Amino acid sequence: MPTNVAAGSPDVGQAEEGTRTVLGTCHHDCPDSCGWHVTVRDPRPNGANSTGVAQAVQLRGNPAHPYSLGELCPKVNHFLDRVYSPHRVLHPLRRVGPKGAGRFEQISWDDALTEIAARVQAAIARHGAETVMPYSDAGNQSVLAMYYPERFWNRLGASNLWRAICGNVAGEGVKMTNGTGRGLDPLELRHAKLILLWGTNTRLTNRHLWPTIEAARADGARVVVIDPIRTLTAEAADGFVQPLPGTDVALMLAMMHVLVRDGLVDEQWVAANTLGFEDLVAHVAEWTPTRAATVCGLPAAEIEQLATAYGTTRPVAIRTLIGAEHHENGAMFFRTLACLPALVGAWAHRGGGLARSVGSWSDAAVDTKALTRPELRRGPARRWLNMSRLGEVLAGFDDAGAPLEPPVTAMIVWNANPLVATPNAELVRRGMEREDLFTVVHDQFLTDTARYADIVLPATTQIESTDVVTSWGHLWLGWNEAAIEPLGESVSNSELHRRLARAFGFTEPALFDDDAAALSQAMPSVDLDELRTTGFLRTTEYPSDGRPFGDGRFPTASGKVELRSAGLARLGQPALPTFVAPRESPAGDPLLAARYPLSLLTPKRHTRFLNSSYSHLPKHGPREGSPFVELDAHDAAARGIVDGDEVEVRNDRATLRLTAQITNRLRPGVVAIPFGWWSAQHGDGHVANSLTNDALTEWGGGVAYSDTLVEIGRVVAP
Repeated sequence: MPTNVAAGSPDVGQAEEGTRTVLGTCHHDCPDSCGWHVTVRDPRPNGANSTGVAQAVQLRGNPAHPYSLGELCPKVNHFLDRVYSPHRVLHPLRRVGPKGAGRFEQISWDDALTEIAARVQAAIARHGAETVMPYSDAGNQSVLAMYYPERFWNRLGASNLWRAICGNVAGEGVKMTNGTGRGLDPLELRHAKLILLWGTNTRLTNRHLWPTIEAARADGARVVVIDPIRTLTAEAADGFVQPLPGTDVALMLAMMHVLVRDGLVDEQWVAANTLGFEDLVAHVAEWTPTRAATVCGLPAAEIEQLATAYGTTRPVAIRTLIGAEHHENGAMFFRTLACLPALVGAWAHRGGGLARSVGSWSDAAVDTKALTRPELRRGPARRWLNMSRLGEVLAGFDDAGAPLEPPVTAMIVWNANPLVATPNAELVRRGMEREDLFTVVHDQFLTDTARYADIVLPATTQIESTDVVTSWGHLWLGWNEAAIEPLGESVSNSELHRRLARAFGFTEPALFDDDAAALSQAMPSVDLDELRTTGFLRTTEYPSDGRPFGDGRFPTASGKVELRSAGLARLGQPALPTFVAPRESPAGDPLLAARYPLSLLTPKRHTRFLNSSYSHLPKHGPREGSPFVELDAHDAAARGIVDGDEVEVRNDRATLRLTAQITNRLRPGVVAIPFGWWSAQHGDGHVANSLTNDALTEWGGGVAYSDTLVEIGRVVAP
């Protein structure tokens, strides 16, 4: 499987003379996983390209892709600016100044690998292999980029990383009701007559699904958005319900109350396919719309209307995605949400049910064990460190607050920028300042995290490596062919870990499998030649009639939807859907709320950067302006703040200076700082996550970003 050969497609079209077109797939942590074309100009001694190396000259959407249909987002339309940025890290670097100062000198790969091996092996000799923490996430969510590195870490015997900061909680919550995290293909929303977009900003963060929703609306469907922020999607919907942050479970319980009270339950389907209905009926009897209204900050009549519409429309679908799990009761959000389709028998109808991530359908094509090789680990995998609690880990404590033994004294980071993306970022920063912590970062730029590294290693971009992308937003696998050779001395994630294995003196053959061999091992049921030729293949796992549970069978212990969950009871959690106010909320901790009365959200609002990517590039971050805090006019007036004022947003974790924007998108008592800018854009060394809460969800290992309290005050000129 060569890395620099164009793949053909009948829909690509004729490239201009001296160029060729290469098929690829976007790798970003986004549900859309768009197909693209890269136009490459090969070197010609007397032609337009006389550099001696192939150059990518254009990147555009692949019109043949069945989901993205040739459209790319504003971020990826300018992807080549990222590839050829003058600020890319193209050679190994060694720190020569204080941690965080960003001062480095160029060194050779041999010197970098020798130093990494020597310092990590010295740490292991002193503390054992679990003193090493590999830290990565979905910065590149391609198959090899995410999973191949685990071979090396298993062989080393390093601590395991629990990658539960995002998404995992949602799956674990749904599983406690349905026995699986699987759900409805979002394209099936085309058949629905009522679509509830619950806690998801589809038009911004899942833009290629919106045409499907619009097509359903053209056939008479209504779209209702439920979100604490009046988003772009809410503005375009037929209805909008705006509960206070973290109160959604109370709203769901009140909807169940109305469904039972008004005889809107599909009793035949419930009797045949659910467990614990009578217990649930008794449990929700006290959750009247009036009671929920006081918790959610909504009119009781609005709750009645929502529940009645849900109980009287067929097919009816709920669409949610990521973000709603970022509360202390985040797993219960998804567990409770999964009960609603069962009560109205939505799964029996095409276009009905619950649609969230479909990654578990496409991931079935990947043999993760064949890719990660857990058998390389010598002994049991004893220690798991939760990435959500990186600050506590680097401070020397586990999730329960007990001292870590051994402490983490070496950390290798790839596919992630935790100093921007992880909650309680100032605690993470203090941990990364430790002189006894040896840190290596593999990245394309000197990110906030890389500035604290001892060694920085250059990483390839997606058009410089060959891989397969599994989507969590649609059912197509995507091929990504390397369009150009790696710039400078950059290497892919898989090649980096082959080099590390050599530097550490390991000899197991699996550590040196090339990318073609590893993909063949990991995807034996996929025709990789066909995938490479076409650029995409649809997973065969999803039912052909569009109904994932059309037969009424669920993979729970009972074989039914478990409205009452014995599994949750064994975990010490409520067996029935239960609302618990987050501890860091006005209702959860009145004393804390007296000091910090405003709930902070950190949403994705930008069109030109994603998570912590792109905000540093000239055509991205500056076009979005600069960091700001949004607040409601009522809260602004109470604090003497006018639009454009410089303000301080503070809590016990940090204080940020920002510009105030007064909007009508938020409820009184709720403020928002869009997430994704680096500390350089903030200007004061902080980021949005300097303020956020790193308490864990009740189960599933996620983190409560959105249960954060703050206060805001005007900055008074001296």
